[in-house]
Amino acid sequence: MKKKINLKEFIESMKLEINDLNIKIFHFNLFQVNTLVCYDETKNGVIVDPGMSSNEEQQRLLEFIHKENITIKYIFNTHPHIDHVLGNDFCVQEFQAPLAAHKEGVPIYKEAPEHARNFRFPNYSYPNPDIFVNDGDIFTFENQTWKVIYTPGHADGSVCLYDEKNRFLIAGDVLFAGSIGRTDLPTGNFKQLIQNIKDKLVPLGDDVLVIPGHAETTTIGNEKMNNPYL
Repeated sequence: MKKKINLKEFIESMKLEINDLNIKIFHFNLFQVNTLVCYDETKNGVIVDPGMSSNEEQQRLLEFIHKENITIKYIFNTHPHIDHVLGNDFCVQEFQAPLAAHKEGVPIYKEAPEHARNFRFPNYSYPNPDIFVNDGDIFTFENQTWKVIYTPGHADGSVCLYDEKNRFLIAGDVLFAGSIGRTDLPTGNFKQLIQNIKDKLVPLGDDVLVIPGHAETTTIGNEKMNNPYL
């Protein structure tokens, strides 16, 4: 008899190794956000979209970072929706690292406590961003260099993080395997989202790995061929 696969355990075991960069993918909170811990051989790293909504999820993140002996240099939000920012305060306080985001997302981010109550998440404090990034900014940590690509349409303040050397894109909720981000939420704009994907993401190249804010990874080439929205 074949052993039954625990999908949650399988997903949470995901760890990508792209050249000299390691990317650990956690699935956190009821929306199953992809929270990323990215680090290289220097053991310095970045957390992207900390979505922990419970003490148990916080401890899982902490245990991994301690086990790998990673020093967190930055905490980064791809966009300000509640499921992607739930762990901001924990990470800022625990790692004493600056929080980076795009300034256009601040109005939505300020509503996070109300959204937390609506979704029955615990009552968290939401720290103000320490760093505001803009379209085209070059974001570096140790041996890694990422480019900030501003891609509103799912929400104001949405950015993607592009690593040209390692050929991958952290896409937040802009582009998914076979789909795109919702545009029926406040500041969503379908036409703007599609235009940004076609003008800013598709030209990056078919071989670029896409790490979305939820679910599995894909590639630009695969989405060009199979995504009904493109």
